[in-house]
Amino acid sequence: MNTLIASDLDRTLIYSSAALRLAGPDAAAPRLLCVEVYEGRPLSYLTETAAELLAGLARTGAFVPATTRTLAQYGRVRLPGPPPRYAVCANGGEILVDGVPDTAWRARVRRAVADGCAPMDEVRAHIARTADPAWLLKSRTADGLFAYLVVDRERLPAAWADELAAWAGERGWSVSLQGRKIYAVPRPVTKGAAVTEVARRTGAGRVLAAGDSLLDADLLLAADLGWRPGHGELADSGWSAPHLTALETVGVAAGEEIVRAFADALVDDRAEAGTVRNV
Repeated sequence: MNTLIASDLDRTLIYSSAALRLAGPDAAAPRLLCVEVYEGRPLSYLTETAAELLAGLARTGAFVPATTRTLAQYGRVRLPGPPPRYAVCANGGEILVDGVPDTAWRARVRRAVADGCAPMDEVRAHIARTADPAWLLKSRTADGLFAYLVVDRERLPAAWADELAAWAGERGWSVSLQGRKIYAVPRPVTKGAAVTEVARRTGAGRVLAAGDSLLDADLLLAADLGWRPGHGELADSGWSAPHLTALETVGVAAGEEIVRAFADALVDDRAEAGTVRNV
């Protein structure tokens, strides 16, 4: 495998109905494929065109999902094409190999968290003291690695997430606001580190990546080429990098554009490799 393609899932490749952001007349809307069902109801989608392209990428063996979802949440997603050999879950806290968590990687990440970050109980206690039940809908932990909150965005004070980020930053944690969720994640738990490890194991000489949130920034920085949609934390903050393509497209159409960019880059890589072999 010469090229590895690592991508965030939610609001990058797959979208809930609330995040689709379909434009134009209904009759012109793209056909959608449901790739996740939760409690008996369809939850996440991509366009049929994106599904076809993604299935092609999956068949090459180059595609690696890189998601903040827990193992259970990722297990609900049925992406087109064959299951990927590798997947990154829990924001990099877990690497799946043929669907099975890699215990060595899990232990390595947890040691790094224990050595350099405040304990989970301290972070959750601070959240409990400062959050208001008027806007805090749920408070959860993910695979014992990080915390996330579901909030009412209309009632959430504008400064609260920033104040949490400042407090958590002094204790080795990062904070990200994504839609109705606020994530508090230990700094050693990163998609970039996990994808770099997968690239090392597979011998990939080039990494392509995509993501929409601040939790994807390290993944994009670890890649040789990256893409971000026209929505999300990275777009809202104007985040950029020399090798990053910042799309203007938003919603599920951005997901299709990103998959197409991956496919085109993979074709270019293979054409170049063929040219080199023929010299």
